[in-house]
Amino acid sequence: MKSVNLDAMILGQIEARGIRHPRVLDAIRAVPRAAFVPEHLFLAAQSDRALPIGHQQTISQPFIVAKMTELLALEPEHTVLEVGTGSGYHAAVLSLLVDQVFSVEIVESLAIAARARLCELGYNNVQVGTGRWR
Repeated sequence: MKSVNLDAMILGQIEARGIRHPRVLDAIRAVPRAAFVPEHLFLAAQSDRALPIGHQQTISQPFIVAKMTELLALEPEHTVLEVGTGSGYHAAVLSLLVDQVFSVEIVESLAIAARARLCELGYNNVQVGTGRWR
C-alpha cells in the first residue's frame, strides 16, 4: 500500500486544533485512513475532510474522529458500541483503545466491506453487524 504523510496530518489538522490525549493521537497515527477510502481518493485521505465511501455515506474527517474519540474518555477495559460503521475507520481507531468494539451498519454492502477490511488489517477485536430498527 502507498503511504501518506500521517504525521503532517496529525500535527497540522488534529493536534493543532486541540486534541491532546496521547492514546487517541497514537491510535489516529496507527490507523491508515487511506485503507478505508476508495482507491481514487487515496491522496485525499490525508486531508481533514469527509470523503465519500459510496451509498451516499462518508468517512468522517480525521479531526471529528479524534474529537469524538477523545470525548469518550476510553479505558483499555471498555467495550464500545458504534452505530454507523461506514468504511470501518472509526471502529479501527476505537479498537486500539478498548477491549472490544461492536459496530452496526444499516447498508449491508458497507458492513460486509468494512468487516473484510478490518479483518484483513488485523483489527480482530471489532465485530460488525448489519441491521436497523423498524
